[in-house]
Amino acid sequence: MHGFLSRDGMSPSDLLNAGRAEVRAYGGTVSTGTVKDLVRCGHDGFQILLADGDRVTARRLLVATGLLDELPNIPGLAERWARDVLHCPYCHGWEVRDQQLGVVWNGPDTLRYAQIIRQWSHDVVLFAPSDTLSPAQRSQLVARAIGVVEGSVSEVVVNSDQLTGVRMDNGQVVPRDALFVPPRFVPNNDLLVRLGCDLDERGWVVTGATGATSVAGVWVAGNLANPRAQVITAAGEGSAAAIAINADLVEEDVARAVRDFRSPTDHASH
Repeated sequence: MHGFLSRDGMSPSDLLNAGRAEVRAYGGTVSTGTVKDLVRCGHDGFQILLADGDRVTARRLLVATGLLDELPNIPGLAERWARDVLHCPYCHGWEVRDQQLGVVWNGPDTLRYAQIIRQWSHDVVLFAPSDTLSPAQRSQLVARAIGVVEGSVSEVVVNSDQLTGVRMDNGQVVPRDALFVPPRFVPNNDLLVRLGCDLDERGWVVTGATGATSVAGVWVAGNLANPRAQVITAAGEGSAAAIAINADLVEEDVARAVRDFRSPTDHASH
């Protein structure tokens, strides 16, 4: 976990444990389980169906199920993920600065990505499929001394539990200390899709300024809707959503109180 002021390098599990302890200290309940489905119950709330058969009712939902990093199908790549195969230059660049770095092609955006990685080392190599780069793109890479190795990557080379290089399909091994790969981000949004939340043309949940979805009473925060949200960004989105949810609940409480106050039955009782 990086980029979170005062918590840089902290274990994610430590952050979760600290957060859960704070929730409990305020009288909140933390439940561990797998949510299998979300079901709307009329206009007043939802039921959360858990894998163990339990059901939890709620007036509002804040969903933060994150995303999946889909990597190129290269042997050994996934096994080194978040160790010496990295994805975010802003999260991990400092830790591998001035080392031999590689960038593995994963679509057209990889070119801009490689230029960002170049800020962290003078020894950067882009591994790109043959006949992919245009003359202009090659010029940009050469201008900043980014090496280019063309062809198919056959595997990641690991020795003594340390990434040491990249093997090409022709047998060439290019020594590298760490690799950066721009993954394809796939949102874990099945629950929201079944609930009927609108998606954009790329398959991401459509949200308002505070994370509200198209389904009344449902908010989202973090990577579920924002693939580029670091932990500190996701925390901020969660805070904004929580404030909006509380305001929405208060507004509903006021409407109910007024309705009950004006009801004939209520007046008769007084």
